[in-house]
Amino acid sequence: MNKHIPKEFKPTSWAIDNKTSIFIFTVIVMLLGISAYNSLPKETFPDIVIPTIFVATYYPGTSPTDMENLVTRHMEKQIKSISGIKKVTSSSVQDYSSIVVEFNTGVDVTDAKQKVKDAVDKAKRDLPQDIAIYGDPLVQDINFSEFPMMNINMSGDMELSKLKEYADDMKDEIEEISAVTRVDLIGAPEREIQVDLDMYKMDIAKITAGDVYMAITSENLITSGGQIPMSGMKRSLKVSGEFSKVDEIGNIVIQNADGAPIHLNDIATVSDSYKEKESFARLDEKNVITLNVIKRAGENMIATSDKVHKLITTMQDENRLPAQMKISITGDQSTQTRNTLTDLINSIIIGFILVTLILMFFMGTTNAIFVALSVPLSIFLAFLVMPAIDFNLNMIVLFALLFALGIVVDDAIVVIENTWRIFNKTKLPIKMASKYAAGEVFLPVLAGTLTTLAPFIPLAFWPGIIGEFMFYLPITLILTLLASLVVAYIINPVFAVQFMKRKAQEPENGFRKKSQRSWYITIGLFIFIALIFYVTKNIGLGNFTIFLLLVVLLNKYVLTGLINRFQERGIPKFQNGYGKMVTWSLARRRPYWMLAGTVVLFFISIIAIALRAPQVDFFPQGDPNFIYVYSKLPAGTDVRVTDSVTKIIEDKVFGIVGKDNPIVDAVIANVAIGADENQFGGGNPYPNKGKVTVAFKEFKYRNGQNTREYLDRIRSAVKDMPGVEIAVDQEQNGPPVGKAINIEVAGDDFDELIATAGELKHYLDSLEIPGVENLKSDVEVSNPEILVNVDRERARREGVSTKTVGDAIRTAVFGLEASKYREYEDEFPIMIRFKKEQREN
Repeated sequence: MNKHIPKEFKPTSWAIDNKTSIFIFTVIVMLLGISAYNSLPKETFPDIVIPTIFVATYYPGTSPTDMENLVTRHMEKQIKSISGIKKVTSSSVQDYSSIVVEFNTGVDVTDAKQKVKDAVDKAKRDLPQDIAIYGDPLVQDINFSEFPMMNINMSGDMELSKLKEYADDMKDEIEEISAVTRVDLIGAPEREIQVDLDMYKMDIAKITAGDVYMAITSENLITSGGQIPMSGMKRSLKVSGEFSKVDEIGNIVIQNADGAPIHLNDIATVSDSYKEKESFARLDEKNVITLNVIKRAGENMIATSDKVHKLITTMQDENRLPAQMKISITGDQSTQTRNTLTDLINSIIIGFILVTLILMFFMGTTNAIFVALSVPLSIFLAFLVMPAIDFNLNMIVLFALLFALGIVVDDAIVVIENTWRIFNKTKLPIKMASKYAAGEVFLPVLAGTLTTLAPFIPLAFWPGIIGEFMFYLPITLILTLLASLVVAYIINPVFAVQFMKRKAQEPENGFRKKSQRSWYITIGLFIFIALIFYVTKNIGLGNFTIFLLLVVLLNKYVLTGLINRFQERGIPKFQNGYGKMVTWSLARRRPYWMLAGTVVLFFISIIAIALRAPQVDFFPQGDPNFIYVYSKLPAGTDVRVTDSVTKIIEDKVFGIVGKDNPIVDAVIANVAIGADENQFGGGNPYPNKGKVTVAFKEFKYRNGQNTREYLDRIRSAVKDMPGVEIAVDQEQNGPPVGKAINIEVAGDDFDELIATAGELKHYLDSLEIPGVENLKSDVEVSNPEILVNVDRERARREGVSTKTVGDAIRTAVFGLEASKYREYEDEFPIMIRFKKEQREN
């Protein structure tokens, strides 16, 4: 007869035999885990790089049709030859061409971006020659770190030019912060040196715009003349002709007519002025300059925001900003991130409290504490691994930790409960009981953990953008649950060996007798540790320490009696009742009826789901924090007309929300720049588009008031504006998944395509389908054009080409940058074109 030999799990046995090392290891894990938590970048959502590349080309003064033929088609031809592309979509509007290249999931974004850059370089030889003057096409990947983390709005009773000086100073200061990539200015006037030519005087003097261009470029330069030896040293020769004053530009000689020099001032007006406004920005109906702060990828958003706020405060305290200047910060993403992290961390702490309390009633105080320790230790172990796999601390990760809260204790419950059972039912010492207990349940616990992990593994391979976001959920769960195995089999047995006592040895109150003095010392120690956490802004850890103190106090004065009565009376009653129910269920033919009833319920549930399918909303929309009113006028609309329409929308919005609404933070209007619904627009201006944003205060400052009612009322107020396409929406929660339904109409005949799309839109509107809002087409109809036909024979006789005529018209109307005027480290364009009254005639 074989004698039963108890099993041991060797790692557990080694840990028990080396308790001191495990205690040190536990302390190190806690300290490093706290350090890892503090250093992990904190974001609202994961820092995802979407396998999509955006190409933007700026060619001012060009109609949508010409942009399509001269730029977009050449770009598309080269881009479509790249392998791994899933879809290419393009849009040609006034002055701009944009191409969105969507690659297959799994393609390396850096490699894809380089391939697109190479394709764009190949296409450059087919583009108009003068397009290079306005810069190379912009090629960028779509990265969520490119979204502004905050908008700093500057306003005051001063000229916009003076306001821009302060904005430039603040921009330079903020860009000195290492975590900031750049700061974009919106609504700021752009300085330029304007040379307004008088066409009549030019005709008399027989001077062309090309002559003026050559004169300026040949005068405003610095030429190196080499080096000459002098007094044993080599000295550099330099011919400096750069303009040091704006007045010098007007004094240059364009040509000599019969020995009489003709200066630029004779045929033109030179002025130090500002570029015609291409965009407008307002805050609460007042003109502002907005600084959009863009953070580097992977940097801590909360820490970066704190640095920016501190910098602004410092500039105000040092009187580097005038007292009458008003600075307001809107769209601060760190506020949402901070609130989300705080709420989820508090939820984790509350969940931990409830788990611990439940364990105390079922396992006793000492065993419950052993098991509860597996929660923070498992999370700390997961934190240690996250930097190595390039994870940040975001809503998805914290939700996964919250989800795992009740699961990570399962392994520890089984191991500690089995240890308690063997230790009290045998005469074995605690060391042997812990070793045998861990070995006995190792395989069942391992199997249980792996089966819990199995359903989450496929989520790690979820394709598409949603998969990129959800990848953080299964990986965090897997890390935490694997960490719980380590805690259950390495750390928990050591604590059991050190602190577990037999029932008969436990004091009545569950704690060893302490003197009144030592009791006060313990309370003071808890409070001191909590204060350290609060001072270092570790609010969650401070709350956790206070919770532990409350548990100790509750257990000493309240819970001990309740726990004892529950274990002596409640648990036996529950066990007896459960035993009777199982006995009754297994008697006679009842098992067959139970099985049949289960099958019937299964089919009933399927039928119920089929009859009334549940509503599916992947990322449900709550009360809006922001309401966006997008307006779109016909292509070619002047930006000033768009601004006037946007002001009307502003008035309607203020009529709904009021001008002194305590829950409204600000109402912001953007025209042209920042007005497009596509957040990946690369900052391109759209003169026919406007946007009004209602920014609400944080939820905790709204006194429970619902903001959704404003969304519906604003939508009703602006829906009937003639000649304007209006869309009212709120901020999107979760990853960018686009519109719920997209209908693509394709064809070779553009005019027929537009007509078909319009008929389809009108038909869908007439159906009045519930839930369908903001139905619109993204097609841009070309704006009206004035066509100039060149008489080629006459032009040939005059010795000019079609290109010469086109360049002359473009220079006269749109303007041409002749050179740069340098002032200290800044450079400003010198633009030549006809006078305003002549070019607009």
